[in-house]
Order: sequence, then C-alpha cells, then structure tokens
Amino acid sequence: MDFDLTKQQEMIRKEVRKFAESEIAPVAAELDEAERFSVELTKKMGEIGLFGMFVSENYGGQELDYISYIIAVEEIARVDGSQAATIAAANSLGIGPIYYFGTEAQKKKYLPKLCTGEGLWGFGLTEPTAGSDAGGTKTTAVKDGNEWVINGSKIFITNAACELSLGVTVQSVTGRRPDGRPEYTCFLVEHGTRGFKAEAMHRKMMWRASNTAELYFDDVRVPQENILGEQGGGFHQMLSTLDGGRLSIAAMGLGGAQGAFEGALKYAQQREQFGKPICKYQAVAFKLADAAIELECARNLLYKACWLRDHKRPFQKEAAMAKVYCSELMGRVANNAVQIHGGYGLMKDYQIERFFRDQKLLDIGEGTSEVQRIVISRFIGC
Repeated sequence: MDFDLTKQQEMIRKEVRKFAESEIAPVAAELDEAERFSVELTKKMGEIGLFGMFVSENYGGQELDYISYIIAVEEIARVDGSQAATIAAANSLGIGPIYYFGTEAQKKKYLPKLCTGEGLWGFGLTEPTAGSDAGGTKTTAVKDGNEWVINGSKIFITNAACELSLGVTVQSVTGRRPDGRPEYTCFLVEHGTRGFKAEAMHRKMMWRASNTAELYFDDVRVPQENILGEQGGGFHQMLSTLDGGRLSIAAMGLGGAQGAFEGALKYAQQREQFGKPICKYQAVAFKLADAAIELECARNLLYKACWLRDHKRPFQKEAAMAKVYCSELMGRVANNAVQIHGGYGLMKDYQIERFFRDQKLLDIGEGTSEVQRIVISRFIGC
C-alpha cells in the first residue's frame, strides 16, 4: 500500500493553497458580509486551472485524476466555503453531466468555456417539493414536433444566476415507463431562452459569497438535440452525478475542518489564561487532539473513495461514507473551535464563525446525512 501523493498532486496542493491564502483569504470575510459573488475571483480560479480538472484536454480540460480535483476543492475550502462551493458545483454538477453523458456536439459546444471559468453551468434537480426525494420531480417536458416544452421550477441551484451563468441541466418528467413509474429526461437549457428565468437567492446563513438560484420554466422550448444523452436517461444521470458530487462535498468538509482546526490551534497557542497558553490545558488540548485524529481518518476515507473512482471500481458506498463523515466532522471541529475561541468565536472579526455557519449545508446538500445513511445501510445488507 502506498499512501504517498504523486509529485503532481503535491504540487497542486501547494499551488492551490498558495492561491487560496493570497487571493481568497484577504477578501473572504468582505464577500461573505456583502453576500457578493465574485466574478473576479472565479475568473482567477479559472486561470489557474480549477475548472474542468478531470475533463479531457480535447475539450479544454486538465485531464487530471479525481484525487487531484478533490485536493483542489479541499484546499479552497480550508480558506473559504463559498469559493469552494463555486468550484465543486461547477465541476461535479455543472461540467460533469455534460462531460460524461453529453453528445460530442454538446461537449464541444459547452465544455471549452466551462473549463476555463469563462462560464458556469447549473444542475437543476432540487425543487420546492423534491429535495431528498429526487424522484418527486414535478417539472415536466412535453414533446411538440422537434421541440420539447418545459414547465416547472427548481430551487437552491448553485452557479445558475450570476454574470457567468450560461445555462442549466434540468431534470424533467417526460412520460411514464412500462412499469408505471415516471420517465425522467435531462435537458440543456441556455440562459436567454424564452420563458426561462433565473433569480439569485439571498439572505443565506452560509456560502453567502456563492451564487444560489431559483429557476422558473414557463413554456420553455428547447430542440430535440438539447436532450442530455438520451430520452429517459435522466434519473440515472442524476444519481451518477450525485455519487461524484458527494466526493466534492466531502472534500469541502475535510478542507473546512482542516481550516477550523488550524485556526483553533493557532488561537489556543497564543491565548493565555491563568499564566499559560490555553492549549496546555487538557480540556482544550484533547479537543485539538481529537480533531487531529479525525482529520487523519477523514482524509484516508475520502482519498480511498477517490482512488476507487480513479481505478473504475465501485465507489458509491465509500462516497456516501466520506460525505457523511467529512461533513459531520467539520461540524464537530468548527463547534469545538468556537468553544476554544470563547466569546471571540462568536464575532465576525474571527473567521471561525464563518466556518461554523458554512458547515451546516454540508449535512444537507447532495443528499442529506440521513439519506446517505440509508444508502450505506443498503450496501451493508440492511
């Protein structure tokens, strides 16, 4: 067994960390406070190759392994959850479905811009009444000649209503299967299409500097060639996309936990009470020791899941495990980090309160922790 990263993976970690600390860290709190999506930062992340990392060079990607991509997300999340969310959603949810299921024409049309950060693409699955129950989709698409007419709405869609948004992948009900269950088909809908409206959502508790949107489809007409893959393949495409997306959410949890841990450790080493640094007291030291143990466990679990994916072996169980463990780990570490900071941990002057807020969505997005445990329980025979 070899636990060493390759020289290329180590270089990616070093360069992305340098970028995150020099470009993102100085403005993260300001962007969070203003609830402002940064076009400038997004384009800079594109310039250093953070979009399309696993995509073939034929379509403008970096053609790297999945571990390299996950390391990049981890390092951005170590500094700021909002920018990590932009990267994770753009790659796993925006680029991924088109790259893995799109036609050659669709790949050539959309991927080059998406792989440079010139444009972003949304993943339209969640609806007001269909979250964990992805099969509860109410959005419909009815065929009319050589076109499809889409009606419905989506909610909580990342990267779908900002200046760089080019369009969205939309799961719709297109009929009934022979067994009576709904048939789901995914469509590529570009911004500017008549009847399609995307509105940014505000007043969020977390990821305040990422773009989140509500989408509305009112007799939106798209041509037959805008079907992603083939008719009826939507549900499989969405589930497959979520399997990969769980790894990026896990990376956000791991990176966020690492950032919160480092912040708490630094504070505990500097803050003195009763004549010595508070890290010398077991009540504080044990919290930090536990975090160090769990970070090691989380990193090994997540990297193993990515290794399985890279080697084209089943990874769905491990992805669900990593998503639950890393997400909830960030919650434990951030909570203890706030406790270590005491009253200062509740103030925006210290970044730890942002880590505390940003964590919560990790328990919910890309399948709640409860849904992940259902997935895992089925794999183990329950």
